[in-house]
Parts: sequence; structure tokens; C-alpha cells
Amino acid sequence: MTAWRKLPSIILATALAALAGAPAHALDNGLARTPPMGWNSWNAFHCDVSARLVEATADAMVASGMQAAGYTYVNIDDCWLLKQRGPHGELVPDPAKFPQGIKAVADYVHRKGLKLGIYESAGTTTCAGYPGSLGHEKQDARQFARWGVDYLKYDNCGDHRGETYPQRYAAMRDALAAAGRPIVYSLCEWGNESPWDWAATVGNLWRTTQDITPRWRTDQPANHYPQGILDILDQQAALSHASRPGAWNDPDMLEVGNGYLNDDENRAHFSLWALLNAPLIAGNDLRSMSKDVRTILTNREVIAVDQDWGGRQGYRVQRDGDADVWAKPMSDGSVAVILLNRGRGPRHIATRAAAVGLKAASSYTVRDLWQHHNATSHGSIEADVPTHAVAMFRVWPGQRPAGGAASG
Repeated sequence: MTAWRKLPSIILATALAALAGAPAHALDNGLARTPPMGWNSWNAFHCDVSARLVEATADAMVASGMQAAGYTYVNIDDCWLLKQRGPHGELVPDPAKFPQGIKAVADYVHRKGLKLGIYESAGTTTCAGYPGSLGHEKQDARQFARWGVDYLKYDNCGDHRGETYPQRYAAMRDALAAAGRPIVYSLCEWGNESPWDWAATVGNLWRTTQDITPRWRTDQPANHYPQGILDILDQQAALSHASRPGAWNDPDMLEVGNGYLNDDENRAHFSLWALLNAPLIAGNDLRSMSKDVRTILTNREVIAVDQDWGGRQGYRVQRDGDADVWAKPMSDGSVAVILLNRGRGPRHIATRAAAVGLKAASSYTVRDLWQHHNATSHGSIEADVPTHAVAMFRVWPGQRPAGGAASG
């Protein structure tokens, strides 16, 4: 979530200097070796969060096939707690929303074979005005561990009390490390201080942009809220160097199924986020999603691109007006390729195997990840792409190896 008032900027050089001497144990906590997959309550529900919603969502994640496709985390966002801490400084779950507390919800989610996430902020308050964790990091981290929390989204609202971005986020990193429970750590500082340059020593993933909205594009400048799909995509083009196992660029949660985007745009959004090694965190109402939305979110061939153990992020190969070509090297020697039509009206988009980084071969196997069929090419990768849509392929030199792509 983005602050409801603009916070003062911190000079990056000062922030980086403050990070010097960070404990070596924070460089790798062994978690999120592939981008996290799950669900978060904010995009569809905002402050209307409750134990009943979270538990019903866990049920739907299993029943829909999302769990089987790799989705694991059920994440509670802002507004889960009371406006005041308890008598001992502890965070207090809102008893009207979580009558049995957070641990009972975590236990329910765990019984489903899933994991629970929670939200806090690296300031004095959360974005909705609830108590933040600044100055309470150790206490809050221990409380999350006792409750059985598996994932923390750590936002950027409230008074920062003069502390730099790395100082505030490193404080919670160290608190989580000392709390005695493995907890994936998601930094949400909106890309304000170029976290791709410093956050790999602090968290498992870091937001690279302002908040997403379910629009194809807004044409807002990079530092303005909110951002559409293409606005965010263009900000990722130069960040592929920073992404690796355990440390991921996060272009924000998925808007698939939240209205405004049509089916082609939803498929394009999901495909591009997979190519970017983005955490695949659904933000729709899983209890009532359509068959088409479920089919998009559970496309295992596209998910396999996101979850490739090699962890190399995709990048833009070429841009020709409203036609883009993006590519992602895969660990088995194949390359995932997206032909993106950014504009209106169908476009024929083409590239060559050499341009996307494939080694020379007499022929190539081209797997369409949405149509789920193979073709043979002598080097051309091309398609007629509708308005605001993608064609997505995985391409191997020569024959596709057995098991080279998951079934759709």
C-alpha cells in the first residue's frame, strides 16, 4: 500500500552508508528460493479483512487447484489490529474481525497445507493508521513467530523518526532472524530508494514501484500513485540484474480477476509477471472467481517460467512502437519469450532465436504456453497478437526435452 500522504525523501547515499556493517546472517535466510506464490487481501478487500475471509480463502485456494499449482501463502494485509497496542506494548488483533486471534487463523491455514502472512509497517503507523512496528521490531517479530506467521509484508507508512530506509528495514530483518521461526520478509517501500541496489541483504523481495491498479496503463510518472500494468512493466526493464533466488524484484500484487482488465489483458499481466520472476500474489476474491480467471492463475506452464530454479529475470529485447519482445533465459537452456501488443488493433510481432539469446540450431521447438501446443521453427518466433495481449512461448534449440515444460 502507498502512504496516504507523501513522505520526505531520504538521500540514497546516506541510506547505503547506514547499511554498512549489516550482519552477514541476513544475506540469505534460506527462504523464497523461487518467487513466493499466494494471495493477499488488499486489492479486493482493503480494510474489510477477517478470520472468516482468510479461512474461506484458504479453502478456495485448495478447492480451486491453486494450491496444487504452487500457491502457498494466504496473506492478511492492513487493518487486522486495534488502533492501540496492549498494556505490555503488544499488537492486538481486532476481536471483531479475529475473535480467536491470529494464531487460530494460522493454525487453520496450516491444517490446509498452506502458510499465513501478515502485514505491518516500518513507521509509527500503518497506511490505514494502525500501530506501526518502528521501535517495536523485536517485540512484534517474536509475537508473529508465536502466532505461527510465515510471511511478513512490511510497508512504509507513518513517521520514520529520522531513520533511513535501510535502517528501518534492517531492524525488522534482524528481529525476524532472532525470533526463531522462518518468515519470508517482503519489503514494501514502493521503490522510493532504489531497493534493488541494497535490499538483497535485507529481505527476500522488495517492491519496485508505487501501488498497482487494475488498469492497462495510467500514464502516470514512475513516482505517482497508482500505476497501471504497462506503467509498472516499463519500470522493470532495467532491473533484471538484481533478481536471484532468495532476492526478488516485486512489481506488486496481481490484479487478475479484479475487474477492468479483460481476459487478454489478464493473460498478458500474468504472463509478464511470470517472465519478471515476480512474486505471484493473487489479489482477487478466490471464493467467487470465474473459470477463466482460475484458468489464468493456474496455468502451470506459465507458472513454471516464474518458478524456474535458475532465477534469472526476463528483460526487454526490443521495442518497436507498441510491439515489445521480452525474453527470460531458463535453467534448461530454453528461453521464455513474450510478444506483447501494447496498443490497439492486432499486430504481427516477430523476433529471431538469436535475438532472444538462443544458441544456434538447425531447428527449434516452440511451445505456446497458452494454447499448449508445439511447433517447429528454423529461427523465427512470431504471432498475430490481438489488442492489449501477448503470445507467450518457450523455445528450445532442437527437440524439446521430455518434461521440459509443465502441462497446462
